[in-house]
Amino acid sequence: MQAASRESYRVAAERLDEYVRGAEPSVVTATADDLLSVAALLRREPRLRRALSDPARSGTDRSGLLGDMLRGRIGTDALDLLAVLVSGRWSTPSELLGGVERLGVEALLAGSDKAGELGEVEDELFRFGQVVAGSPELSNALSDPMVPAARRATLVDQLLVGKARPVTGYLVGVALSGFGGRSFTGALTRLVEMAADRRDRQVAYVTVAAPLTDEEERRLGARLSAMYGREVSVKQTVAPEVLGGVSVRVGSDLYDGTVLRRLNETRNALAKR
Repeated sequence: MQAASRESYRVAAERLDEYVRGAEPSVVTATADDLLSVAALLRREPRLRRALSDPARSGTDRSGLLGDMLRGRIGTDALDLLAVLVSGRWSTPSELLGGVERLGVEALLAGSDKAGELGEVEDELFRFGQVVAGSPELSNALSDPMVPAARRATLVDQLLVGKARPVTGYLVGVALSGFGGRSFTGALTRLVEMAADRRDRQVAYVTVAAPLTDEEERRLGARLSAMYGREVSVKQTVAPEVLGGVSVRVGSDLYDGTVLRRLNETRNALAKR
């Protein structure tokens, strides 16, 4: 987002946090559903996106237009949050769409957090991403824009029924729609990171040849937390091809201590002789 859009989103996000503090989890989740339904509407209606982000209109005019269209169709809590959002300045119509969508996701995560299940949702999203990454056929089926969204959503429901929380399934559906203009797998990764951030944690993606024990994972997490000054959520991927050692990625930082990396470095060094 450009500066003006970031500031408009910040104001709405602060209002969301105030709202969440005094609301029940189920009410917050219902508000999130309303926000995401409006995001879907804006995705379908480019003229509406332009009207609600038009800098030639005052913020009051834009929020009034929104109210005229949606009053009675969504809850008053969602409408109030959207009024704050659209009354701000938006650099482009697409950034307004991104702001509405992100606010809806943050509300969904906040409701899950209040219900005490956000850590589990975070893990379920990550594990589902691993399942998809491990199956090219499934990855193609869920990522193919030529496959109707309803069919892909049905496939996700079949895969997750009885195995994940409803909020997890909802968020996977958000990823299917291309959250933030990302690919399906990119959207899943971003949602995992947003869930961790809502819990004030940093995500560490750890790749190993064999699973770490609980104690090894705890020690690694503690070491990374000390390095980054923040609790770290370790997400472990087992890849036998790395042969041994550990690769850790935190944000843009990569620490690759795998046997495979050392072998590749040795091979490259010998090739230069």
